[in-house]
Amino acid sequence: MTTEGEMTTAPEAPAGRAGGTAKRAMVGRLSWGLADQAASSASNFVVGIYVARSLGPTAFGVFSLAWVTYGVVLNVSRGLATDPLVVRFSGVPEASWRGAVARSTGTALGVGTTLGAVCLVAGLGIGGSVGPAFAVLGVVLPALLLQDAWRFAFFAAGAGRKAFVNDVVWGVALVPAMVVAAHVGSVAAFVFAWGGSAAVAAAYGWLQSGIRPRTAGARGWMREQRDLGYRYLVENVGLSGAYQLRAYGLGVIVGVSAVGAVRGAELLLGPFLAVLMGLSLVTVAEAARVLKRAPHRLGKFCLLLGGGQAGACVLWGAALLLMPDRLGELVLGDVWHSAAQLIVPATLGVAGASLGTGAAAGLRALGAARRSLRCQMFASVCYAGGGLGGAAVAGTVGSSWGVAAATLTSSAVWWLQLRAALREQRQDPNREVRTT
Repeated sequence: MTTEGEMTTAPEAPAGRAGGTAKRAMVGRLSWGLADQAASSASNFVVGIYVARSLGPTAFGVFSLAWVTYGVVLNVSRGLATDPLVVRFSGVPEASWRGAVARSTGTALGVGTTLGAVCLVAGLGIGGSVGPAFAVLGVVLPALLLQDAWRFAFFAAGAGRKAFVNDVVWGVALVPAMVVAAHVGSVAAFVFAWGGSAAVAAAYGWLQSGIRPRTAGARGWMREQRDLGYRYLVENVGLSGAYQLRAYGLGVIVGVSAVGAVRGAELLLGPFLAVLMGLSLVTVAEAARVLKRAPHRLGKFCLLLGGGQAGACVLWGAALLLMPDRLGELVLGDVWHSAAQLIVPATLGVAGASLGTGAAAGLRALGAARRSLRCQMFASVCYAGGGLGGAAVAGTVGSSWGVAAATLTSSAVWWLQLRAALREQRQDPNREVRTT
């Protein structure tokens, strides 16, 4: 059992020098988070563009449905395995971290194996053009989730460079796999290329860490972390489940090609989303460090984080509006024309979500799982309701505007809850985030 009092500490330095050193260390960790996500998102971007250009709008819509399903399973894994790891084992002694990582990665591997089997059976039962993609997704899910778990483990240890290298390995392995998939010419082949190359990176993560995932420790890990893990599970699945519900509903209401259009708009926002997701890898860990060292600065840290991301997103969306059609067609092929109509609402939706990430990081650092759960459930209901209601009224464009309104509203709720949690923390400053 490890507590904050057992953490290793360096000899005390002068206040000014210590503050500067801490800031430089934080900037370094954030930089590695951005670099890692840039590598990861570049791979995802290439896969999306390659499939969109190779298979056309309808097949790209099928691929997008498999992608969305992967996102749901990924969030199950993160809620049970890696989110508690980041909250409770960031900045702890190495021995404590290694034991936690073995059980956390084992949990991720177990989730991938169990839900992968479900996807495999479902895919074989569905058949048609959609079934093979889901069957192959079920086969590669364990590798995809284990690779993601290594990334979070490295960031919890402050070793973002290792996460970056791991994603670079995935990207390198992806190149020949995509070439082979293009020769086959099916959605299932592209899914297998994407997941098979992730298996290479997952194996390399084992070598990097020298830690063997302990699937036998998964039950104990979930039991020990149940106060956070199950709430984060519901929270994460609520978000990704709402996204999946919107995608499936959009396919039924408008058509599968509409799902591809929405995914195309997301690809246009890809470089910014790389920044957003890269920061999300490290922001909870950094917020936890701010809380331990200077609790009074947590609110300001979260505000700068969320506000900066939202402002950057608006600037990126403005740049997309100036992009010539010829360039858009070069990037997305036939998907460009439908995706271009969604740039404005998609940008506002991501900006709203970005603003809320600052508050979400603060709530997780505070261990305020009940508050963050309430926020996420509210956001999920708004997202699904806005997306499906908008689709029923005005098709794909209406769905995107409904999502934009939902995320902006939800962001306000996140900040109200963080404000209340910070007030509670000031009234009871001895509250601590458990690191067992």
